[in-house]
Amino acid sequence: MRLDQDVRTLTAELVDIASESGQEKPLADAVEAALAGLGHLTVDRDGANIVARTHLGRAERVVVAGHLDTVPIAGNLPSRVEGDRLYGCGGTDMKSGVAVQLKLALLAEPNRDLTLVFYDCEEIEAARNGLGLLVREHPDWVRGDFAVLMEPTAGEIEGGCQGTVRAEVVATGVRAHSARSWLGVNAIHGSAEILNRLIALEPRKPVVDGLAYHEGVNAVLINGGHAGNVIPDECVVTVNYRFAPDRSEEQAQAYLAELFDGFEVRIVDSAPGARPGLDHPIAAAFTAIVGGTPQAKVAWTDVARFSALGVPAVNYGPGDPALAHKRDEYVELSKIVEAERVMTTWLT
Repeated sequence: MRLDQDVRTLTAELVDIASESGQEKPLADAVEAALAGLGHLTVDRDGANIVARTHLGRAERVVVAGHLDTVPIAGNLPSRVEGDRLYGCGGTDMKSGVAVQLKLALLAEPNRDLTLVFYDCEEIEAARNGLGLLVREHPDWVRGDFAVLMEPTAGEIEGGCQGTVRAEVVATGVRAHSARSWLGVNAIHGSAEILNRLIALEPRKPVVDGLAYHEGVNAVLINGGHAGNVIPDECVVTVNYRFAPDRSEEQAQAYLAELFDGFEVRIVDSAPGARPGLDHPIAAAFTAIVGGTPQAKVAWTDVARFSALGVPAVNYGPGDPALAHKRDEYVELSKIVEAERVMTTWLT
């Protein structure tokens, strides 16, 4: 893999190296080999996770991160170009961003010390996330003063991210024969109160560090019942709360407990959000170069992992998030070129 080739060609080469989650080793090997020949970088690796760093003694260090894995291939390899569009699995999410990262590796004298992080297993369960592994096992590899996660944002800055809590809200009853239903208490009927509270709820729309977030509290699963002739004694409604980063995980969980007062609430999954951090001087310089108006990231992304390290972070990448994971996924070639220009200008 040659890093001195055009970023559009490099993106196509990356797309054509299949790297479904858990199968990133061939791509990680190619990335490591390309970086190893650059004398101004130290390159460290743990599994399919690679970190390359300059050590120039600059006053600030920025981290640019991206994941190597894709969702399962859906008959959309090899890549192909039609006009300004590069089609192929992972083109938008996020091998175009990875290509830009690799081009930044050629900057021997950036104006800030630079850390490039390439990691695996972002598209699957959080326990296998490569960036999470690096944060736990090698925090010094990924620390910095500011981070850019090159997730697809269509070339706009999306600040911070929302947190997420998944909880089971339990309606209980008394089991009985359905022919004598008055001898029991129907838990499925009892779950109507849970749903009614959700339907009546007005979602919060807080402004956090100047960005407007839009929360959501929604039933995503419902499970109850034993047989066609049994009054159920339990019904479980799974609720997903996507909360703005002005709340901690603990506050979000307490909010759900208050919302469903009178019901058992079991927390089954939780991840914190991340504040935008756009008031940081490095972020202000980045925003000035990107232009436009930063938006809130109304989703969860790995910027939260940097936030846990005390590193403010934003999302910025050439891909269009609306095209991620689609069979006809593509990235606009002009967006890749622009992202390379923006990142290079910022760092030089």
